[in-house]
Amino acid sequence: MRNTDAIEQLAREVEQHPDYKVLRRLQPRRSFGVWDGEEGVVQVAIVDTETTGMNADRDEIIELGLVVVAVGAQSGLAFEVLESYGSLEEPRGPIPPETTRVHGITDAMVAGQRIDDLRVEALLKNVGLVIAHNASFDRRFLEKRLPVFAGLPWACSVKDVAWYEEGFGSQKLDYILMQCGYFHEAHRAEADCLALLEVLQRPLEKAGGVAMRQLLRASTQKSYRIWAVNSPFEVKDDMKAVGYRWDAVMRCWNLETSEGALEEELQRLKLLAYPKRPAKISVEVLDARVRFSDRPGIREERVI
Repeated sequence: MRNTDAIEQLAREVEQHPDYKVLRRLQPRRSFGVWDGEEGVVQVAIVDTETTGMNADRDEIIELGLVVVAVGAQSGLAFEVLESYGSLEEPRGPIPPETTRVHGITDAMVAGQRIDDLRVEALLKNVGLVIAHNASFDRRFLEKRLPVFAGLPWACSVKDVAWYEEGFGSQKLDYILMQCGYFHEAHRAEADCLALLEVLQRPLEKAGGVAMRQLLRASTQKSYRIWAVNSPFEVKDDMKAVGYRWDAVMRCWNLETSEGALEEELQRLKLLAYPKRPAKISVEVLDARVRFSDRPGIREERVI
């Protein structure tokens, strides 16, 4: 068998050919750079879960991965992985075969296993931000299983990073990683956390800086969910076409937007749904402590 240096040389030669792309196995790093002493440092927790299904109301976590990393508070540059933790957990019932096909976790693997609640709480003690790749999924499951997560601000590396604008064809973690030239053991929680950390240290050509910086900025900004109360039935297709989503519980169309775009979006809603009369709608204020969770933000009525 050829030695590693020789294989790497072959890989570099193949990379020079336009018809080939080389993927290297990701070797997760624990140390990234030296703190210069000038920039403030914040502890960030990157989390990932594997579950028995997609519904947080009835399904359960069967694996948790958690990586705590020190990053520059302004730059987002990682300095050091401070802690990492991974654990399986036995659910109340059998794991559905269709979910085992996704993550490879079987009933035998989780038998007798339990997440250490106290260990997780200790790891999160000094954390200033929790990050997940699709936080709307992980946050709901984690707050149900480990309430300590409800008291922390969250950011989402799917929604809070402009991957499409940066030229990526998908927001999926394994796709982004492959575009960066790597592959890893996907759909295992701790491995996904370490892979996401590497991706978030990738410089973004258009936005500038690393992707982690965008998440730190997003966590300090408010967003707003507009609830189009009593909008006419006949405009439902138009509402959907411009990005509004139907909430079956509230029985109302809604759209999340940024602070800078709020007034413009309210004007568009006025023309779209209520052009001939004043209408009382609701605007929900979302910050990093409630965003991506099932808990509501503060709501206020507006007349448009």
